[in-house]
Amino acid sequence: MLKRLAKSIREYKLASIMSPLFVILEVILECLIPLVIVWLGKAVERDVAMWAWSNNIKELGIGQYAIILLAMSILSLAFGALAGAFCAKASAGFAKNLRKDLFYKVQEFSFENIDKFSTSSLVTRMTTDVTNVQFSYMMIVRMAFRCPVMLVFSVVMAFVIGGPLAWIFIAVIPFLSVILFVIMKKAMPLFRRVFKKYDNLNESVQENVKGMRVVKSYVRENYEKQKFDKASDSLCVDFTKAERLLAWNNPVMQFFFYGVLSSVMFVGCYFGIKNGTDITWEISQLVVYGMQILMSLMMISMVFVMITMSLESARRIDEVLQEESTLHNPENPVYEVDDGSIDFDDVSFKYSANAERNVLEDIDLHIKSGETIGIIGGTGSSKTSLVNLISRLYDVSEGSVKVGGKDVREYDITSLRTQVSVVLQKNMLFSGTIKENLRWGDQNATDEEIVEACRLAQADEFVRSFPDGYDTHIEQGGTNVSGGQKQRLCIARALLKKPKVLILDDSTSAVDTKTDALIRKGLKEYLPATTKIIIAQRTSSVEDADRIIVMDGGKINAVGTHAELLKSNAIYSEVYHSQNKGGKSDEE
Repeated sequence: MLKRLAKSIREYKLASIMSPLFVILEVILECLIPLVIVWLGKAVERDVAMWAWSNNIKELGIGQYAIILLAMSILSLAFGALAGAFCAKASAGFAKNLRKDLFYKVQEFSFENIDKFSTSSLVTRMTTDVTNVQFSYMMIVRMAFRCPVMLVFSVVMAFVIGGPLAWIFIAVIPFLSVILFVIMKKAMPLFRRVFKKYDNLNESVQENVKGMRVVKSYVRENYEKQKFDKASDSLCVDFTKAERLLAWNNPVMQFFFYGVLSSVMFVGCYFGIKNGTDITWEISQLVVYGMQILMSLMMISMVFVMITMSLESARRIDEVLQEESTLHNPENPVYEVDDGSIDFDDVSFKYSANAERNVLEDIDLHIKSGETIGIIGGTGSSKTSLVNLISRLYDVSEGSVKVGGKDVREYDITSLRTQVSVVLQKNMLFSGTIKENLRWGDQNATDEEIVEACRLAQADEFVRSFPDGYDTHIEQGGTNVSGGQKQRLCIARALLKKPKVLILDDSTSAVDTKTDALIRKGLKEYLPATTKIIIAQRTSSVEDADRIIVMDGGKINAVGTHAELLKSNAIYSEVYHSQNKGGKSDEE
């Protein structure tokens, strides 16, 4: 796991090395300064008699020690500032690369991979989890080096100055280590639960914000508040338990801190008085080193606490990074799609290998290039699942799907999807201008081509009615355009690709029948050689197709023209008459 995460350091390796280097230099100076102060104090005591008869301070050795002390302090400050600057650069850069690697990895995922992770979970991993790892890395490149080095140097200097008294500091280390280990062991499972509940909380917020219009139209604000409170309270309970455990760290450290200092002063004074020696300077500096030792232990415990919190975040990030896409290019992929012919040969499909039954079964279908095919069927009849196999959004479980006479698994995925354009059931526009959204179909499209595509998709008229026309800004998710306008813009975007296969997955459901008919007429004129597959709920959207496929329960129930199916197929006939009953009643 750590090896995979470390790959995101990349160009920030130098900063990650320089920060600990300057930290070590800073610590060495901080540990030497108390020793210089002892020497300075003893120099003052030694030359105090000289001060009585000499008015020239230069004759004393105090000035030299003072200059050395000042120089060491300035150097320590400089090293600390440089260590902080390199640490900030390294941790922020590491987090930037980590977010980028996560985002790029998600872009490579197949629909099957994305189904494995919820949207809210992926968002949490790229934000909260990366931030936790960033803070942890910042602690590692600075505090994780500073504290052990400070601890070792302070212990050594404590023995140099205080001799046997330094063993008091050594004696408490095992006790603190055991307590720290117990706290970490009990806190880790709680943090694992906490981050899962973060996902649930984010999912609740995301659903509420995305469906705000529905929430308000059904006056369900109070219900949403209760649902959010439940998720938030559950998160709070577990987080409080984890924080309560970690909170023991500080008082335990303080207890040992003051206990050790009291012991050092008591024992030192006892032996000093007993032996008749003045060890004031030694005790005072031993107290300083004792503070450094215990503060180092406290900081080490804080580093471990931060690492404890971020370990679960690191595991969740690594889970995404090590996930491999279920769709791969073959060794020698085909880059050219010859034509728009489509063949389903004994195809069966299920979304998961562990699923109990197939979503599609025994699909045998052959579509000629340039043919217009309508697909109709009830909700859950697997219409969308069928067309998802054409652009290889999923791989078949059994059989094969061919486009242009070749199995879709033989193609380069990008090349295949460039020639198989899909207007999805859930239309999606991105924040930006209308032109920027349309150029997703062809980034090099001219203004004339954009206007032509919109004219065929019956979008040109309403686009020109906006004050800024094609430069009108689309809000996130296309919230400032209607459902029908959004569908027509998505169709225009697909037309700009000039694909060999065009799939409209119920993408005219929000437009009226007249506009629907004009769009189909435009498609026939603009893309005569393109194979067009139209999934629809209305029979009027498919009745002029060359052939209509009736889906039922994941199987092809019937194939034929509008007239043939009216006579021979009960499902199609029932749908047609139920949709046209009102018109006949009016005529009667």
